[in-house]
Amino acid sequence: MIKEIVLLILLFNGEVILPSFSFEGTVYDCLAYGDELRVLLSEHSWSDPRGQAWYLKDGTGTFQGFICN
Repeated sequence: MIKEIVLLILLFNGEVILPSFSFEGTVYDCLAYGDELRVLLSEHSWSDPRGQAWYLKDGTGTFQGFICN
């Protein structure tokens, strides 16, 4: 049983932040929820001059992934 999801965010100033949220469910549920959060919080770009990545919609950095604990 998964109890927490942790987002991996890399800010443009080089700082890594790891916001966590309570979560109850299976590993599959957590993976699906992590994908939902990625799409909700960021947009993928192929053509950004900084490179291909999932850029946060607020412009502060990139979405690197998530961990299900």
